[in-house]
Amino acid sequence: MVEIKPHAAHWGSFDAIVEDGRVAGVRPFARDPSPSTLIQSVPDAVHARTRIDRPYVRTGWLRGERRGSLRGGDAFVPVSWDQVTRLVAEETRRVRAEFGHAAILGGSYGWSSAGRFHHARSQLQRFLGLGGGFTTQVTNYSYGAGMTLMPHILGTNDVIQGKVTDWPSIVKHTKLMLCFGGLPLKNALITAGGAGAHEYVPWLRQVAAAGVRFVNISPFRGDAPDFLQAEWVPIRPNTDTALILGMAHAILAVGLEDRGFLSTHCTGWEKLRPYILGESDGTPKTPEWAEAITEVPAATIRRLALEAAGLPTMLTATWSLQRAEHGEQPWWMLVALASMLGGIGKPGQGVVFGYGSMNGMGTPRLNLPSVSMPAPRNPVGTAIPVSRVTELLERPGEVLQYNGRDIPLPDIRMIWWAGGNPFHHHQDLNRLLRGWCRADTVVVQEPWWTAPARHADIVLPATTTLERNDIGSSSSDRFVRAMHQAIPPQAQARNDHDMLADIAEALGFRDRFTEQRNEDAWLRHLYDRWRAACARIGFDAPDFDRFWAEGYVETPPPEEEFVLFSDFARNPEAHPLNTPSGKVELFSETIAGFGYAEIGGHPRWQAPAEYLGASAAARFPLHLLSYQPATRLHGQLDQGRVAAANKIRGREPILMHPADAAGRGLSDGDVVRVFNDRGACLGGLRLDDGIRAGVVAMATGAWWDPAGDGLDRHGNPNVLTQDVGTSRLGQGCAAQSCLAQVKRFEGALPEVTVFAPPAIAEEAA
Repeated sequence: MVEIKPHAAHWGSFDAIVEDGRVAGVRPFARDPSPSTLIQSVPDAVHARTRIDRPYVRTGWLRGERRGSLRGGDAFVPVSWDQVTRLVAEETRRVRAEFGHAAILGGSYGWSSAGRFHHARSQLQRFLGLGGGFTTQVTNYSYGAGMTLMPHILGTNDVIQGKVTDWPSIVKHTKLMLCFGGLPLKNALITAGGAGAHEYVPWLRQVAAAGVRFVNISPFRGDAPDFLQAEWVPIRPNTDTALILGMAHAILAVGLEDRGFLSTHCTGWEKLRPYILGESDGTPKTPEWAEAITEVPAATIRRLALEAAGLPTMLTATWSLQRAEHGEQPWWMLVALASMLGGIGKPGQGVVFGYGSMNGMGTPRLNLPSVSMPAPRNPVGTAIPVSRVTELLERPGEVLQYNGRDIPLPDIRMIWWAGGNPFHHHQDLNRLLRGWCRADTVVVQEPWWTAPARHADIVLPATTTLERNDIGSSSSDRFVRAMHQAIPPQAQARNDHDMLADIAEALGFRDRFTEQRNEDAWLRHLYDRWRAACARIGFDAPDFDRFWAEGYVETPPPEEEFVLFSDFARNPEAHPLNTPSGKVELFSETIAGFGYAEIGGHPRWQAPAEYLGASAAARFPLHLLSYQPATRLHGQLDQGRVAAANKIRGREPILMHPADAAGRGLSDGDVVRVFNDRGACLGGLRLDDGIRAGVVAMATGAWWDPAGDGLDRHGNPNVLTQDVGTSRLGQGCAAQSCLAQVKRFEGALPEVTVFAPPAIAEEAA
């Protein structure tokens, strides 16, 4: 018997084809104009050899080897659900009693499920909050520095993650689009919460057909699709701030800055202008000055500046641009350039961060909320920027400075992780592992034997989304999708809500956690909350039973194009920004008042410690960029057919310019060793003349497969990336500031072992 079950994932809505209790295949959602190929890996992941079949406990932990013991080498002992529920409850009670609630790190971070009820982070943090509290994380790896900066500068994060100037406005009004980091197609496969419609590519084609001219300012030509016919400006990585400053100087030199906008809508221009001209530091930021840093010809910088000043121009930067040392600076300077052009708030003009970083950015939509799980208050007030996890584990009792605050770091005794993979997201994985091993106990809820599960003490097998009912929803997509359970839970896997409810019962607060609702009652409750919110803004959504039967709700498109900051542009006094001045803050007294020497009160060029212009490049002469993959979502689906087909001899590909390969005696398809002082990994060489010389690039997300000598056998670039904050202001991820060397791997090629289960010991008595 064949059954068709509607479903959704971050890589898109789809129908699961079920035969004899197994997911035999998938087909795209009928309303999706440009479905993702990633859905083809779904059956492989659901029925993978790496599925965790039952609860397990690390043998060393059972022997009493807790804090300081090296995780990742022990075998695991299978235990029953009753046993593991008791063990987890007892350990949670002990840690809270002996060390306090802040000693538990609720480390759930990541995309986890597109379903809004069975969302691992929401479930775990609800459980930990109701149980007394926990240390949590704020911001994200994707744009953490930018999301801390923008409220100071523009008073909102809408310019990054909200409803931004939409594609219809760009089609009608834009003539030139300067794209720092390009407009990569691969990121259009993904929408947090799921996409009923992948509309990024169709809209981008409409923009190109309207005659908009594109400029791809990136070390990689492939960051703009061929159909855009974009001009490629192969900039040296991490030097975008210098390029933008050079453009600003070129505009000032001929008096084309919008003085009216700068005087009425901005504050701090009188301090930024002297810096650009060199009056405050003796160094004019001319295009020639910028050429020496960026290796972009001064004539190109000057031409782009004057073209932008003479045409309706949209400036955009990908999220990845700020994942670097001093990552706040290029975004801040791009806001300043948009202000000089006077385009902020005008149709088809201004600045947006994130076109091309995720599907849904710029898609026309009503300003509706997504279906969401209500979160209880966390009684513990400690929260760190997510990219500072290793520092949290390394420095108990010390202080972390972030965004003007001093955060005392608690002594973490218990790490509890669900939904997400820190050994994918985080940098300098060997250092992270040393910090990870400082905890007494690590609990991980996972469907698969990923790196967090392999380096845990207690492993709780979680269901995949296909094994439970849920609702897929995203505020950046027009569809809400019913996610019907397709197959029974595999082996002894359980959903996060049910396993946590049992642990909550052992700790005495089951009813507060469940609110006496089962799965069906919760789904109806969440949907009805969303339906009521829609009604308040004029959209009449169908009732739950109709939604569930039909499989989706489609919200109508807006009647008018949307332009971000249009009210502010029209009347800044009546519609001020949520900044101290009510204006665009080109100089921020607040940031200057923090006293952070590395950030300053206005955007400025600061050379990273790791880039091709640094002295460190003498030892490690290649700039390694780590990008989001086209064959999976972060580390999800790495065990699937789409990701496997892209690997070279089982290793993650590394892109290199043919000239760099020739100088090292390397050929396409070679397995190479990529290394620096932090670590090493293997990769499969793929030559590409569309990457600038001196730069190599490797997708993130290959499951970490460390050998005993510290070599990652599979190709995870985060063994190489440095774990430093962008600055004390943003404390964001700085993965894109990374120097390395590449050589041919010599000797017998080690087997990739990460797609097989770890060693399993005999069952405990």
